[in-house]
Amino acid sequence: MSKHIVWDWNGTLFDDALTGYRAACEVFAARGLPWVSAERYRAAYTRPIQDFYVRLFGRPLAPGEFDRIDEEFHDAYGRALASVSLATGARETLHGWRESGGTQSLLSMFRHDALLALVRRLGIADEFTRIDGLVGPAGGRKAAHFAAHLAALQLDPAEVVLVGDSLDDADAAAEIGASCILFNGGYHDRAALAVAAVPIADSMAEALPELLRWATELRRPSDAEAS
Repeated sequence: MSKHIVWDWNGTLFDDALTGYRAACEVFAARGLPWVSAERYRAAYTRPIQDFYVRLFGRPLAPGEFDRIDEEFHDAYGRALASVSLATGARETLHGWRESGGTQSLLSMFRHDALLALVRRLGIADEFTRIDGLVGPAGGRKAAHFAAHLAALQLDPAEVVLVGDSLDDADAAAEIGASCILFNGGYHDRAALAVAAVPIADSMAEALPELLRWATELRRPSDAEAS
């Protein structure tokens, strides 16, 4: 039976949560929108991103407002990317999983071309059997992209674990029948992640043992098979 990880990028392998928050604050300030604390930002975070902004601003978005904010956010975020790197222990965790005999791929709601450039710059492209970023409108949910990603890899969701940092990752996994482990280092706070009732790793050092346990359980025959 296969053992395959689908990794999320932003806030999981890529340690950009603080950078994303600061870029958002830069855009909010330029638009005369209220300042928000990092704690409130993480507590309110959700997908679709349009819903996140409604939570933060306390009002519906005007027609076209999300598209303008999204473009301005990506401009501000892009200016800061040179200083952002992998999460502590991410490189070792990727290597450790591959050394254990597992396979892994990368699925992100970050724009595809920018994702590829980052992964290559950081020297980890060879760790993945497939890399998929977002092509098309921004701000949506991950489930449909996750299903398409697994279909392209010809993988059974029951043989896959999605590792991400958001409830949208947990929802995507549940929707198509995959396992999920959440990483507490990204865009949600830990209290929000706990709602999903899936394992939570507080560091990459914790993530790899959790993944190995998952793989062991996956290979273990059921009672019916054993008899």
